[in-house]
Amino acid sequence: MSFSALGLFPALLNPIEAAGYTQPTPIQQQVIPAVLAGRDVLGIAKTGSGKTASYVLPILHQLQQVGAFKYREPTVLVLVPTRELADQVQRVFNEFLPALSERQTCLAIYGGVSINPQMQEIGKANILVATPGRLLELIEKNAVKLSSIRILVLDEADKMLNLGFKAEVDQLLARLPAQRQNLLFSATLSADLSLIQQLILRNPQVIEVAEDAGDIDLIHQLAYLVSEEKKGPLLRYLIQQGNYQQVLVFASSTLKTDAIVNKLVKNRIHAASIHSKLSQQTRRDVLQQFKSGQLRVLVTTDLLARGVDIEFLPCVINYELPRSPKDYVHRIGRTGRADSPGDAISLVSPEEAAHFQLIQKKMGKRVKTLSGDVIV
Repeated sequence: MSFSALGLFPALLNPIEAAGYTQPTPIQQQVIPAVLAGRDVLGIAKTGSGKTASYVLPILHQLQQVGAFKYREPTVLVLVPTRELADQVQRVFNEFLPALSERQTCLAIYGGVSINPQMQEIGKANILVATPGRLLELIEKNAVKLSSIRILVLDEADKMLNLGFKAEVDQLLARLPAQRQNLLFSATLSADLSLIQQLILRNPQVIEVAEDAGDIDLIHQLAYLVSEEKKGPLLRYLIQQGNYQQVLVFASSTLKTDAIVNKLVKNRIHAASIHSKLSQQTRRDVLQQFKSGQLRVLVTTDLLARGVDIEFLPCVINYELPRSPKDYVHRIGRTGRADSPGDAISLVSPEEAAHFQLIQKKMGKRVKTLSGDVIV
């Protein structure tokens, strides 16, 4: 199937091709026609499946049909859990906005940066990509109203709810007009997500793109059973021995990410962490360095990794296991993309061994496990 067969207006097809999209992904094949038809949508698909473009493209199609920007208020609202994801979604909108016959603008708003420039720019934008807390701040300062919103998108809704944003999301929903199109996207379907789905979606088209077993098969998984105190030396050994030039390391907390980086740097391995306590400019710079290959190792948590999207990432290392087996699959799915193989390595302490057994059971795949203590 081609993008031209999905019903998008013709002027979008050239920038789609220029962006390197050859054919729609499975989530795009189903979501784009549903959004164009005006349906509410619940989309369940892993990170990296192309779901951002699956809603950006039909939203721009609808804006093209509506015509000129008639309000001093936004008409499209995309809520996201992190600054990095807000920047990423804005980049996708901006990639295709020039195809519209009349000028429309997209603005990403989030905390961690000065609010004043956002207050000045927000009146010019009809597409807002926002984290809930900063958007509420701007509403309280009378900088923006949501009474003209016609399309609402909740992206990475599972993370938004897990991070405790539900109360803020509820406040924002109460300020939106009742008549609107609602698009809800998530990597997983949890009990909390089912609840918010029932609250905001009206007769939704449910689109779930299952994990492709072939995707996981492209990933060479390996685990090392190792004591906690030897995880650091083993991590450094694996990076050097494998001669990996680009490694994404997952840890459980901001404190742990910094501790891991300090040890790597002391051992002359170019590494940096990315977490919520860093300034937004620092986070943006670190992410860009990693994506461009200037930074060898990026250490992060599940939260911040939502903004890390690299097509040919060679290696992912779980310094600590995630709580959820589904999060494990999402982590390792950062590698093994675009039909290119990748390595996913987990450092499993004796205390994590039982949990790792559960992860393997839920994944339906056994992972070869070696002793890490004999290596370091």
